[in-house]
Amino acid sequence: MKRPASVGDYRALAKARLPHFLFEYLDGGSYGEVTLRRNVADLASVPLRQRVLRDVAAIDLSAELFGRRYAMPVGLGPVGLAGLYARRGEVQAARAAAAANVPFALSTVGACSLREVARSGNVPWFQLYFVKDRGFVQRMIETAAEAGCGALVLTVDLAVPGSRYRDARAAGAGLRRALQLAARPGWLWDVGLHGRPHSLGNLEPIVGNKAPLADFQKWIHNNFDATVSWSDVEWVRRQWQGPLIIKGILDPQDAVAAAGSGADAIVVSNHGGRQLDGVTSTARALPRVAEAVGGRLPLLADGGVRSGLDVVRMLALGADFVLLGRAWAYALAGGGEQGVAHALRLIEAEMRVAMALTGTTSIAAIGAETLDRN
Repeated sequence: MKRPASVGDYRALAKARLPHFLFEYLDGGSYGEVTLRRNVADLASVPLRQRVLRDVAAIDLSAELFGRRYAMPVGLGPVGLAGLYARRGEVQAARAAAAANVPFALSTVGACSLREVARSGNVPWFQLYFVKDRGFVQRMIETAAEAGCGALVLTVDLAVPGSRYRDARAAGAGLRRALQLAARPGWLWDVGLHGRPHSLGNLEPIVGNKAPLADFQKWIHNNFDATVSWSDVEWVRRQWQGPLIIKGILDPQDAVAAAGSGADAIVVSNHGGRQLDGVTSTARALPRVAEAVGGRLPLLADGGVRSGLDVVRMLALGADFVLLGRAWAYALAGGGEQGVAHALRLIEAEMRVAMALTGTTSIAAIGAETLDRN
């Protein structure tokens, strides 16, 4: 393939370069993947409103969040096991994000630990799950504070894990797994041999330093806590002094509760269609959430974002900031750090075109009038 021209091209590269079971884990959703498809289709179907002769020579993509000005209102959202998509993948992604002046959120279940990523000089936001061992949760919060993380992203939509049929179909051990690995010699050399240790970096104290995908799934099923409630969010708020982002909100009433729990921001998200299949897309949920919170706190959104045009759509629907998920993970798998950097440049260029042709020259000017509601 020639130099990728879109996130879709990076998806094709990721499929060609990753072992089958890893690509299926990255690309798939839960159950019949209805919500996964809705996320992409509903967002792509939001019509932009073309305007002409508006003097769009000077376009400013910069946006402020938590007192820091970023190059654009785009961040790399948390993606589990990203360190298996390229050699020490989370470190590479963090470097690309820092160079582009956009935030990067490290997943609790990343292959690289928070300490490793922070040692690279690019301290991420840290995404945190509730688990039954509250001592572990508290230690991770303390580690995030010690590392100087700019925000804590508390993900609340995984009290129990959804079933992912694609993972089950692609799973295998012994000869089947060996054949999948042998079919991807580039990945085997780069990640399999030279990307060690293959562990769940932040979870090593619990699951050890050799944790294959099967152990990761087993750990989730055994340790994620179905008893969590808003009082647990308030407990986290007391432990963490920095910006607290609650991720996994779809319902307006939950958004209001999040605002009242001490959150500094919300991520409107359905976990990329990887949890409760059949729920609404983020694009449809976002305007209702925005109306419910009424500007009381920043709204971030993810789900189905595959281009800079999609970013502008999310902003017009009510988001203040947009998180990429699969989009940057595809680029990481397809091209490592340089792939992520290039994907971010593509997003930026696409945003500039979308803004110019809708007659908007700043992020603050993007709103409901940017969409064609006729």
